[in-house]
Amino acid sequence: MKKIGIIRCRQTEDMCPGSNCFKTAKENLGAFQGMEAIEVVGFVSCGGCPGKRAVHRAKQMVERGAEVVVQASCITKGTPIGFPCPFAEEMRTAIKRRVGDTIQVLTYSH
Repeated sequence: MKKIGIIRCRQTEDMCPGSNCFKTAKENLGAFQGMEAIEVVGFVSCGGCPGKRAVHRAKQMVERGAEVVVQASCITKGTPIGFPCPFAEEMRTAIKRRVGDTIQVLTYSH
């Protein structure tokens, strides 16, 4: 079973309960296509702009078993507000630097 941790945009918390992220993970769709069975071990926000809390939160999810860290589509695609995070790539780079090369970081969920 592949264990994943999802980081979402704090700006969209009151608009989206994460249903599409959970559904695509459960049904192996979107970014999860082709993965074995998935267990979500964490679902957190980036902490708000510029997303610097995402790095520590990703590390904590990895410490709790996450093998994959996912930047949800609200961060990278702007779903549902139509405005992708201007810090998404910088956030991804910082997460990869903190958790190491053995952890996969996906750039969208659905």
